[in-house]
Amino acid sequence: MMTRSKEIWKKTLLLTFAGGLAFWLANFGISRTPIAAEYRTALSIAYLPMLVEALLGGLLIGLCVSFILIRFFGKIPSRSSILKSLILSLVVLIFVTVFLGIPSSFLTPTDGALRYFLIGVTFNVLRISALGIVIGYLYGKLKRGTE
Repeated sequence: MMTRSKEIWKKTLLLTFAGGLAFWLANFGISRTPIAAEYRTALSIAYLPMLVEALLGGLLIGLCVSFILIRFFGKIPSRSSILKSLILSLVVLIFVTVFLGIPSSFLTPTDGALRYFLIGVTFNVLRISALGIVIGYLYGKLKRGTE
């Protein structure tokens, strides 16, 4: 029993770090665009702290998606591990949008709140999708390796 638990956490941490890195790399790529610079300026987001927060956020999201994927793999609809991971990532995207995106865009006094909300959602779709794809792909490789 203890060995199975250790194995689950070992896989979870591997998937977490891979997904978190994918999230951070997508964030870094997005952050180099002019639209991201405008977005950061409008919402008064400092660049370097944003990079650190993206890494921590990616790891947290990666941990949630990875653990649930491993723990409830058979209960998530679809045969593809990538699609299963993307389904979980979609749930996270909805949660992040409702509890972080809406307040940060509409409670910050700025012109164009709807525009910046949509930009933020687009960034999150890209980052969270990258995380989901990497976690699902790597999980599929790990699962094939143990069969």
